[in-house]
Amino acid sequence: MDAGDLRVFEAVARLGGMNRAAAELNTVQSNVTARVRALEEELGVPLFHRHSRGVTLTDGGARLLPYAVRVALLLDDAKRAARDDGAPKGALTLGSLETTMALRLPPVLASYAASYPDVDLVLRTGTTAELIRDVLEHRLEGAFVCGPVDHPDLEEETAFREEMVVVTSRPIRSLDDLARRGDLKIVVFRAGCSYRHRLEAILAQRGVVSLRLLEFGTLDSILACVGAGIGITLLPRAVVARAVRDGLVATHDLPPVDANVETVFIRRRDSFRSSALAAFLDHARPRRLHADAAE
Repeated sequence: MDAGDLRVFEAVARLGGMNRAAAELNTVQSNVTARVRALEEELGVPLFHRHSRGVTLTDGGARLLPYAVRVALLLDDAKRAARDDGAPKGALTLGSLETTMALRLPPVLASYAASYPDVDLVLRTGTTAELIRDVLEHRLEGAFVCGPVDHPDLEEETAFREEMVVVTSRPIRSLDDLARRGDLKIVVFRAGCSYRHRLEAILAQRGVVSLRLLEFGTLDSILACVGAGIGITLLPRAVVARAVRDGLVATHDLPPVDANVETVFIRRRDSFRSSALAAFLDHARPRRLHADAAE
């Protein structure tokens, strides 16, 4: 058994068929079939159930798959490490919360792009749950999420500190008014948003438990709905400062235990740290300290 055998096995398992794996690996189906059979003979266990629709993993194949994936990732990291001469370049794919992207990252990204033009930076937004999953599954090299994150495979460092406020339409004068409403809606990002869970807990402390959810994918749509009186939300104070100044929404302060939230940067402990990522983190830290000092 070698890395090539495991690569073929992983492709068949992921794609569910010998033909599909052959197309991805740029080889013929007979070669894939022969490699899989040889691997099964060497291990002494069948790895796939064959059927008219393709293949599915046997129990033995399911036990082998995590090791095959790990070997493939390790080999990919080895190639990247060998090619990384210390000069930031190539692809760098990161993730961020929508609010962090809107509030904190534009100056960081602009300055980084100017300093390291040979880096092809991609930034994807999502909820904390989505971004954690993407980092764990190696789709992102790192991500800015709501902390703390307690996972043995991840390391984290504090990136920004935010003060959260409840955001409502202007006629709502206090949080106590909300407890008297029987049709309260919360306007939030999709499931997995950490701000959503925090808002539900804050309202539950005030006796508001019967909630209806409205989910949106962008910050602008959430603020528009809140301003129209459709519902309420929870966001960093700095994110909604302009909307407050423009008279579109109102904000309501929270006690520090509810208001103070850390945005952390997470990455896998066992993954290769590229020069592009190291330069990004070094570049972002002075900006982070400046942002914290300004608050």
